[in-house]
Amino acid sequence: MTTTFVDLDVRPLLAAGDEPFGKIMETVASLGPDVGLRLVAPFKPIPLLQVLASRGFDYEAREIGDGDWEVLFRPSGEHGPVGSAEEVSSERWPEPVRHLDNRDLEPPEPMVRILAEVEQMAPGEVMSALLGREPVFLFPELEKRGHRWKGGFDSGGTTYRLLVWINAKERVG
Repeated sequence: MTTTFVDLDVRPLLAAGDEPFGKIMETVASLGPDVGLRLVAPFKPIPLLQVLASRGFDYEAREIGDGDWEVLFRPSGEHGPVGSAEEVSSERWPEPVRHLDNRDLEPPEPMVRILAEVEQMAPGEVMSALLGREPVFLFPELEKRGHRWKGGFDSGGTTYRLLVWINAKERVG
């Protein structure tokens, strides 16, 4: 199977003082089957490597000169972390017992608040959270701690609604 690539050069965005993460994730979301991302950046995007690996992408990074990097992200055939919305959409989840509204907070505060809250919850409980953006760095942390999650943007695309099922990872069949 041959992978075709969509090119995204984030150097102009960074030079203009813009944060490229939103554009990167928008591009990734638009990729079709067997389509990867060719990213060019002025540095090796180490945190992004982990984020896209958790979403089912393998990567190959190489320095291309003057400190710039080219990273090829290829679909690996895996469908993201345990607890992703696709894997649990047909399963009935308990009603949330705690609710957080983190929409007006800047990163990393929403992640810090959510992780602190889940530490206080009992196994089997569910928490809901509202966020102003997709918490991509939170997902691997929830996974590592044995929690499941599902979420997505509301129909207006402005609020990300997240559910976290405490210590429910072992329930995945």
